[in-house]
Amino acid sequence: MTTTPREREAKAKVIVDKDPVPTSFEKWGKPGHFDRTLAKGPKTTTWIWNLHADAHDFDSHTSDLEDISRKIFSAHFGHLAVVFIWLSGMYFHGAKFSNYEAWMTNPTGIKPSAQVVWPIFGQEILNGDVGGGFHGIQITSGLFQYWRAAGFTNGFQLYCTAIGALVMAALMLFAGWFHYHKRAPKLEWFQNVESMMNHHLAGLLGLGCLSWAGHQIHVALPINKMLDAGVAIQDIPLPHQFILNKSLMADLYPSFAEGIKPFFTLNWNVYSDFLTFKGGLNPLTGGLWLSDTAHHHLALAVLFIVAGHMYRTNWGIGHSMKEILDN
Repeated sequence: MTTTPREREAKAKVIVDKDPVPTSFEKWGKPGHFDRTLAKGPKTTTWIWNLHADAHDFDSHTSDLEDISRKIFSAHFGHLAVVFIWLSGMYFHGAKFSNYEAWMTNPTGIKPSAQVVWPIFGQEILNGDVGGGFHGIQITSGLFQYWRAAGFTNGFQLYCTAIGALVMAALMLFAGWFHYHKRAPKLEWFQNVESMMNHHLAGLLGLGCLSWAGHQIHVALPINKMLDAGVAIQDIPLPHQFILNKSLMADLYPSFAEGIKPFFTLNWNVYSDFLTFKGGLNPLTGGLWLSDTAHHHLALAVLFIVAGHMYRTNWGIGHSMKEILDN
């Protein structure tokens, strides 16, 4: 057995700077500190609009490409936090102010509503009778239909999802602060395009599609199959029971009884009871067949995970962006 001499070992690269920008709350009390004109304070309402518009105009703050890249990277986490808060609000309204559970019992006879206007200055006239003894504003966004397709059966599940989205928002805010003030990537990290492409293709898109396909197969499909069959909501098992109890899934989809053996023996046709290619629409819901969409996302997951190995990083295989652009 031979070993590589210690002096010839490739040293690991440190691609982050520690504590590059100190955390200070003093600037919070100085709106517009990043711009000399805005820092003088408000003169007209234009100051307010420019304050919001120029905050992310990082090119005007500095000419340091590394600092600009770090600001953009950390701002992405802030934007993700806003998205999670936005989603949390939707789920919270669905859990606390909607008629979702009543709509689930009669989706064609009861109209979806998730907002009730308070009786202030006669505004309650906007509320309408949407059925099921509920008065509110009818919504046409398709949220209820999406929630049903995803396997939500009651308001408590929506409420838990709303809390989960807030937790994710907090994590994103922390990540934005951490990757700018505590461990900020160097310019070299941002310019490693091949690694970035591989991680986005395999990680973000590939594992994202795989996660959603897994949710559809193990949670959404069995719940919707029972809903379409007319099973009462209170008699449908909870989502975690479908995930943990294989025999429960095998009652609905017999191929689950065989486990993963058909996968490794290339007998994939066995899984055609829940991974289908029917085409058209489900006549009961008017939407795409969920078994078709599960198949679709699983196929995309395989495609993107394979594509995530397409670009050359630490090994000598794969494409090089520079070679592609030069040729």
